[in-house]
Amino acid sequence: MNLALGAWLFFTPFFYGLNTLDAAAWNAYVLGTAVVVFAAWALSQPSRWPEGINLVLGAWLFFAPWLLGFTAVAAAAWNSWIIGLVVGVDALWALAAKRIGPPAMPGHSH
Repeated sequence: MNLALGAWLFFTPFFYGLNTLDAAAWNAYVLGTAVVVFAAWALSQPSRWPEGINLVLGAWLFFAPWLLGFTAVAAAAWNSWIIGLVVGVDALWALAAKRIGPPAMPGHSH
């Protein structure tokens, strides 16, 4: 899911007709690329690190409209809030699943 969200985020400045030099556009390019990279890493090497990084990226995406001052650009702001929330929740879910892990097999110790 995060691969698709990161790709969507990267291309949204073109879809929404944003000025490609605005903070909202650069945020989408950089964070979209980062979400894709860390989501791919999480798929190729299951570990907690990429999920933790995606949690931070999701939090940044959620707060970026306020921090970078593009709340007045409704399409870019809502896109960032929604994708940030979904990326963050997905990362939390994956981290919780990895913390819990599969149940131990009877008679097998690690």
